[in-house]
Amino acid sequence: MEENTKGDGRLTPADEKDLPMAPLHKSGFVNIVGNPNVGKSTLMNDLVGERVSIITQKAQTTRHRIMGIVNTPEYQIVFSDTPGVLKPKYKMQEGMLAFSEGALTDADILLYVTDVVEDPTKNADFLQKVAKEKIPVLLVINKIDLLKGNGELEAIVDRWRTLLPNAEVFPTSAKEHFNVTNLMARIVELLPAGEPYFGKDALTDKPARFFVTEIIREKILLNYDKEVPYSTEVIVEKFEEKDNAIHIMAVIYVERDSQKGIIIGRQGAMLKRVGIEARKDIETFFGKRVYLEMFVKVEPNWRNRENKLRQFGYIE
Repeated sequence: MEENTKGDGRLTPADEKDLPMAPLHKSGFVNIVGNPNVGKSTLMNDLVGERVSIITQKAQTTRHRIMGIVNTPEYQIVFSDTPGVLKPKYKMQEGMLAFSEGALTDADILLYVTDVVEDPTKNADFLQKVAKEKIPVLLVINKIDLLKGNGELEAIVDRWRTLLPNAEVFPTSAKEHFNVTNLMARIVELLPAGEPYFGKDALTDKPARFFVTEIIREKILLNYDKEVPYSTEVIVEKFEEKDNAIHIMAVIYVERDSQKGIIIGRQGAMLKRVGIEARKDIETFFGKRVYLEMFVKVEPNWRNRENKLRQFGYIE
């Protein structure tokens, strides 16, 4: 038998040829897009296994592109939750739409999320862009738990197949975790081979301050009606973390004095309520005691001011 090992202990090419092949590591960007209020954030959180995106029943809850990262020894999936597609009324919404359209350009796999009650013709221009994609498109028909019979689902699936003929269809209920496991398995199958884009212990690309602002904004969406929550932005001005506690100072920006009064409420009752609810969730998120201070400031017409939108992260 021919000796292939050199005297220094290194393997020759003949030795290496006989060694078993190590499985290739997979990694890729899986971007989640669709119209407002179809359950994109709920699906994202379910796929990631962590509460990365805030969730309310109101449209336009998600304003930024938020990454949630899933790591195993075999693969890394970088999910992106994006704002719902809409026709912009403000410069802020133009920035939100740019996040959604940008998700079409850098994805390895695209998840287009709809639900069983949405009009498929809504935002048809964006849908046509999705239909032209060359990458794998997985069409997620969410909220099927709302249906009463199988015939309804078949009709919905047939209609969507005409709009996105190249997409694979996954009827799901993200809220009930129905068919999400099968969706995840298919995503893993479609992932391209590649090295991790982020550290294997990474959960997201966002800093801690971002999640504080999102939690506070979620409580504003849940506690106020009409235009008020959509006219607000939250900035964390102080985030001082110690071993067992975090001191946070946050500013809620509104566009008018009347909105400031509504946010604060009579004798500060509403602001206190928001603060208590937000603090509890922030403590759960970080696993530490939190001291939260909140202030309200008026910044007129900030949703149309480029300098403010840049400061608030809507324009890069």
